[in-house]
Amino acid sequence: MNKVKNNKAWWLVLPVFLLVAFSAVIPMMTVVNYSVQDIFDQSSRYFVGADWYRQVLQDPRLHDSLLRQFIYSACVLLIEIPLGIAIALTMPAKGRWSSLCLIVMAIPLLIPWNVVGTIWQIFGRADIGLLGASLNQLGINYNYASNTMDAWVTVLVMDVWHWTSLVALLCYSGLRAIPDVYYQAARIDRASAWAVFRHIQLPKMKSVLLIAVMLRFMDSFMIYTEPFVLTGGGPGNATTFLSQTLTQMAVGQFDLGPAAAFSLIYFLIILLVSWLFYTAMTHTDKQ
Repeated sequence: MNKVKNNKAWWLVLPVFLLVAFSAVIPMMTVVNYSVQDIFDQSSRYFVGADWYRQVLQDPRLHDSLLRQFIYSACVLLIEIPLGIAIALTMPAKGRWSSLCLIVMAIPLLIPWNVVGTIWQIFGRADIGLLGASLNQLGINYNYASNTMDAWVTVLVMDVWHWTSLVALLCYSGLRAIPDVYYQAARIDRASAWAVFRHIQLPKMKSVLLIAVMLRFMDSFMIYTEPFVLTGGGPGNATTFLSQTLTQMAVGQFDLGPAAAFSLIYFLIILLVSWLFYTAMTHTDKQ
C-alpha cells in the first residue's frame, strides 16, 4: 500500500524560513557586498575584489586578537568544564536540596551580560570594591585597571563565575539520565567512586559534555560586553578580543570594507569550529 505524503507541514515551517532570511541571510549578503567594494557614498562604489581580505589577513591587530581569543577560550574550557563536572557530581539527586541547588545554579545565568560587567567593575575596584580592597589590605597589589595580568585574571574569573553554572546544569542533566542499573552493577562489583566516574558517568555524559564544550567555546570566542564594560579592552590591548577589534574597526574608524571582510573571516572561524564539534558529536552518537 502506497502512503500518501502530506507536505502541508512545510507551511508551518515557512514563517521560520522567512524570519531567518530577513534576520540573517539579507544582512549577511549586505556584509558580503561591502567586503568586495570600496564605498564612499551611495553613488561612488568601486569593486576591489579580495583586497580587503588580504589587508585584514595581514593586519597585526587580527593576529594579536585571534591569539588572545584562542588563549582565553582555552583557559575558559580548561577551568569551567572540570569545575562544572565537579559541581554536578556534588549536587543532590533528589529532594528539596536538589531543587534549591538548581535554582541557585541558575541565578548567574539570568543576569544580563552588561550587568555582570558592572558588578565585577565595582567588585574589583581597588579603592571601594570588596575584592580589590580586600586583596590590597592583604598586601596583594591588585588593580585590574592598570595591571595587565590582573585585568586578564579578572575577566577570566568573571566568565567562570557567570557561565560555570551552565556546564554544571548540563552535566547534572546528563548524570540524572543514567539508568540506576549501572550503579547497582557497580555496587555489586564494589567499584570505587573513581571507577564509577571513569567507566559509567563520564562515558554516559560524553554527548552532554560535547554540547557544553561547544556552547562555552562559542560564547567565549564571541565575548564582547563583559570585558568591554569591565576594562574597555585595556590596560593597553590586554583584554581586547576579536569582537572588540571588529567594533573598533567598524564603528570607531568607520572602515566598512575591512570590517565586513573581518566579520566574514570571524564568522568562518566560528563556523569551522562548530562543524568540528558537530562532527565529533555525531561520531560519538554513532559509537
